[in-house]
Amino acid sequence: MNIETTEKNISKSSVLLVATFAAFLTPFLGSAVNLALPAIGKDLHANAISLGWVISSFMLSSAIFLLPFGRLADIIGRKKVFTSGILLFTISTFLILFSKSITSLIGLRILQGLSSAMIFGTSLAIITSVFPPGERGKAMGINITAVYLGLSCGPVIGGILTQYLGWRSIFAFLVPLGIVSLILINRKIKTEWAESTGEKFDWKGSSIYGIALSSFMYGFSRLPSSLGWICITTGVLMALIFLIVEDKISNPVFDIRLILRNRVFAFSGLAALINYSATSATGFFISLYLQYLKGLDARTAGLIMISQPIAMTLLSPIAGRLSDKKNPGVIASIGMGLTASGLILLCFINETTPNYLIVLLLALMGIGFGLFSSPNSNAIMSSVEKKQLGVASGVVGTMRMVGQMMSMGIAMMLISLYIGNQTINPATYTGLISAMRTGFLIFSILSVFGIFASLARNEKLRN
Repeated sequence: MNIETTEKNISKSSVLLVATFAAFLTPFLGSAVNLALPAIGKDLHANAISLGWVISSFMLSSAIFLLPFGRLADIIGRKKVFTSGILLFTISTFLILFSKSITSLIGLRILQGLSSAMIFGTSLAIITSVFPPGERGKAMGINITAVYLGLSCGPVIGGILTQYLGWRSIFAFLVPLGIVSLILINRKIKTEWAESTGEKFDWKGSSIYGIALSSFMYGFSRLPSSLGWICITTGVLMALIFLIVEDKISNPVFDIRLILRNRVFAFSGLAALINYSATSATGFFISLYLQYLKGLDARTAGLIMISQPIAMTLLSPIAGRLSDKKNPGVIASIGMGLTASGLILLCFINETTPNYLIVLLLALMGIGFGLFSSPNSNAIMSSVEKKQLGVASGVVGTMRMVGQMMSMGIAMMLISLYIGNQTINPATYTGLISAMRTGFLIFSILSVFGIFASLARNEKLRN
């Protein structure tokens, strides 16, 4: 009895160690690459649009494949898909070291996005498979803490590496970490999870889903042009076709009954989408504000901006533990409320706003996001049956990536409306401030809607 209990505890800690280690990799890479974009552009002679695709290609690829890989993991095994994701991430990261053109870099970033989908489409499902409801929130809080730790370390470590060793050193830094992850998986995790073994994979639905999501997200990146609206319309129409097709087959890639009949799942997913849509572009605006309007260098701006992910890192484990004992919907709603408060106050910043106030507002938003993320993920993962855990994990990641893309789409649309194709200079600072304030106003309104979406799911979760 004691031996069996010890083995179970070892299994839990091993799974959490591996999942948490992997959770650090892609957020670190994303925040570090943002800082390295000017160096990449100079080295590979890339224009602003191409540099934008260095970021967007990763996000788009990851979003398209998250849900299909989550479903595939339920069928063939979550450990198998998770391990393949770490392997592909390590290989593609290594190959980037030899990129000679912006085209090859973007192509490899697509592979990195695909590998990220394999990792994040299964990691929460694996944690949910191992940890019972009373311990799940704490485990998810630790896992999400690693995500925020990656976001916090990225600008600092990435800035140092880029300045002294060049932008390729960021990717070189991650290769041994990927290898360590593979070794940990091989040595620590001996169990496989596949509750939907024998069911057919829905290739047709996955293809329609990919077309719908890529059209929608690409359209958002092209707003406010007519092409952008055409792509968004196409994406919405394809999404409707996807729902019709999925409703008629026995083993869909996404069971729409999760939305129609599972109140907690539906509103938790909606709350996640709104939250990421309302917060993801905040860093983009604040980075421009600090470096252009306040005249700070990238290092100083980065030190100010890490107040938000540091607050997230500190609060996530606490929020995760609370969600094991209290209603996670209530905790997440409080977090969304704090985020909305921070966004509303950011609507009033100007060129003379003191830096300490920016730090406090970002920290307030970080506290709000930290209180929201772990409990909301716990609510989603605890609301489905075991055979649907991969799909649920994929939904969590998809909501994050789609929300981030929508947030950046709103930000770029406002920049285009207020500044146009001009470079950011003293003559366009007034337009930049107007774009920021309008953006924060839109994000504030979204956050308020998010509070209601979060509260609407308030019912008892299944065990």
